[in-house]
Amino acid sequence: MRNTVEALQAFESTVGVYLNELGHLELEVLHIKPNKEEWSIGQMYMHLIQSAQYMHLRNVDQCLAGNETAVESPGEKTERGKAVFELGSFPPVRIRIPASPQYTPQQPASKEQLVEGLQGVVERMKRTEPVVRQADSSSTIPHPGFGALNAKEWFLLVEMHYRHHLLQLDRLKKELSL
Repeated sequence: MRNTVEALQAFESTVGVYLNELGHLELEVLHIKPNKEEWSIGQMYMHLIQSAQYMHLRNVDQCLAGNETAVESPGEKTERGKAVFELGSFPPVRIRIPASPQYTPQQPASKEQLVEGLQGVVERMKRTEPVVRQADSSSTIPHPGFGALNAKEWFLLVEMHYRHHLLQLDRLKKELSL
């Protein structure tokens, strides 16, 4: 399993790719959906920011705090979870989740919103990494697909998730002929 310092460096590099891509795209282009079932590039960026801030890093904090939502050994990782952490990445396949008001991200209001959101995630990752590096691994919170994850695993998941969505970014750019 990758250490947190390496994961943070890889994460910053991946965010650099996303920021660079943003520099080449107008807001109108960020709002284009290839079809009604798919997200726009802007919605994908919103998903990355929101999932890191409100799910992954929130769960890191809860594991670190050992509060009532984090429990000592609430179960094991699923087979999928074990495979992802052994590989150090998600499998290179599309993950489709049905559209819903609570899951489908909103369109971004501006490019600045996306830049600030990505920078905010980087800053939070930088603040969190030294604490996670020394954290006890006994407190876990279940992930819907991967099972019980501790603070370090939730932290590593942020980098894997961002890297995985580069595939979606490339696919969307091809579909939109960018």
